[in-house]
Amino acid sequence: MAYFDAASAAPLHPVARQALLAALDDGWADPARLYREGRKARMLLDAAREAAAEAVGCRADELVFTPSGTRAVHTGVAGALAGRRRVGRHLIVSAVEHSSVLHSAEAFEAEGGSVTQVPVHRTGAVSPSGYAAALRTDTALAVLQSANHEVGTAQPVAEVAEVCRAAGVPLLVDAAQSLGWGPVEGGWSLLAASAHKWGGPSGVGLLVVRKGVRFAAQGPADERESGRAPGFENIPAVVAAVASLRAVRAEAAQESVRLRELTERIRARVPRLVPDVEVVGDPEHRLPGIVTFSCLYVDGETLLHELDREGFAASSGSSCTSSTLTPSHVLKAMGVLSEGNVRVSLPLGTAEEDVERFLAVLPGVVAGARDKLGAPAAAAPAAAEPAALVVDALGKRCPIPVIELAKVFPGVPVGGTVRVLSDDEAARLDIPAWCEMRGQEYVGEEPADGGTAYLVRRLG
Repeated sequence: MAYFDAASAAPLHPVARQALLAALDDGWADPARLYREGRKARMLLDAAREAAAEAVGCRADELVFTPSGTRAVHTGVAGALAGRRRVGRHLIVSAVEHSSVLHSAEAFEAEGGSVTQVPVHRTGAVSPSGYAAALRTDTALAVLQSANHEVGTAQPVAEVAEVCRAAGVPLLVDAAQSLGWGPVEGGWSLLAASAHKWGGPSGVGLLVVRKGVRFAAQGPADERESGRAPGFENIPAVVAAVASLRAVRAEAAQESVRLRELTERIRARVPRLVPDVEVVGDPEHRLPGIVTFSCLYVDGETLLHELDREGFAASSGSSCTSSTLTPSHVLKAMGVLSEGNVRVSLPLGTAEEDVERFLAVLPGVVAGARDKLGAPAAAAPAAAEPAALVVDALGKRCPIPVIELAKVFPGVPVGGTVRVLSDDEAARLDIPAWCEMRGQEYVGEEPADGGTAYLVRRLG
């Protein structure tokens, strides 16, 4: 099996495995105790904290270990908002943040706070001016990921941090996807990360709160981890997480060049090998190992199952995956095609032969998935048919509405329109995306009985 889903969880690094086994013998005791075994555990924990702080670029007493990256985000957001509650009850996030950030924002909003979501460009990046415009006198906290988990786009963290610093607002950075490649630049105030993203064991997160940032930990008080991560520390896992972080950092410069070449190969060749494909995300400002593309007329779940049968573990932001029935909020915010979405995220050491085999297999997999749905093979010349057609796709899940649109479109003369009736939320994303890819005009939408009518005009 070729594992192409490192953005979800990277394989356990060999160094992490060795460190974990060693720490199981010496790090099992309570590090708060003064006897020998307790002192040995404390030494391991302190050494891991020092090494993690060096990798992050902060002081050791600013960093705590949490039970997960999600817990680090939730603790960081809640603590910073509570610490600055006298300033106001306003939170700023980007529209493409990880679900842990958005869930924190939802909880804050439910408690009476207000949240502003900063939109992104079609590449998935925010604009620093977007954060500047969102800042208010009652803004308590801003949050921005260092790089996107679904499409790999790197965010302008340093510029946004400067905008926030000038306004006296702390910036929390979710660095889960990028920390293994290097420290986060800029004057950020808080940082969260997760060890299983860089080849450490799951169940270890990092939370950094810079000195001078007002912070009030929420929940029952606890004497461990500065009161910010209650419960007995999992010292063997912490030691393994930090050991793997140091190991991947040592390999980062060389692997970054190699993985960028492999992902660029995928970005360049997939559109040539497979018709009607949109490669999404910023083509330059991006993480080394992530490439994401969407295929018209393809059911995402079917595509992933077929790739699995061919020996490839990949993931998707599609609305047709088994875990969700709604379009990816990231793809939705970007305004790109949501159906038939494939994210390839290469772990360290990915073999060139596996990438070549993936490129060889993909065209047949997509063609087979399209055949099952009766997708059009190719566009035909326009015929002299009526200038307006109606496609009734009510009750049908995407990508069927887009497939039906593509089937009738060859019969629409230049200047003619098609009304696509659909009650699937994904159609609101995929029909405009289809128009963008095919050079046609998306006129807009209007209410219709049982759903929505999406209007498309033929330009040529």
